[in-house]
Amino acid sequence: MKVAVLATDGVEQVELDRPWQALEEAGAQPELVALESGTITAFNHLDRGDTKKVDTTVGTADPDEYAALVLPGGVANGDFVRADADAVAFVKGFFDAGKPVAAICHAPWVLAEADVVRGRRMTSWPSLQTDLCNAGAEWVDEELVVDGNLTTSRKPDDLDAFCAAIVEQFAQEPADGDVRQRADVDA
Repeated sequence: MKVAVLATDGVEQVELDRPWQALEEAGAQPELVALESGTITAFNHLDRGDTKKVDTTVGTADPDEYAALVLPGGVANGDFVRADADAVAFVKGFFDAGKPVAAICHAPWVLAEADVVRGRRMTSWPSLQTDLCNAGAEWVDEELVVDGNLTTSRKPDDLDAFCAAIVEQFAQEPADGDVRQRADVDA
């Protein structure tokens, strides 16, 4: 299973690395989709972290080529990604197709920009509460929220639950090979 991981400079390193590792350990093939080709620089909060090689750009990536999408957090990452029209369209493509999407920390900003949170129960970094509610979401302060094909968590401390949930959520495939939408479940 090929999974798109959409990020850019300023991504929170642990929120990129831990889900990536969990997906690989589960047999998935994560691919780093970024705003520009080359590399991106991850951060450990405000400190520069590792450089990551970009697999493809969001302008050339096609949601149809992926089974699921992960949106890692980071303040700068979330803000830069939501300001990119190609990135917003890419994210919306996963929702239009009913594919699983997971977002943590500041990444739900991108979901609000894509207008896919209306009527959804979700969580995020607490400072996004007003933005998500204004976009039509029901925001809750919980470690993990699964609402249909959308999985959200608040922060790095929630990564154990987040990673376990995305591995379970993304592995749900019916016999015809299309990723299915699960019923609302809170893990």
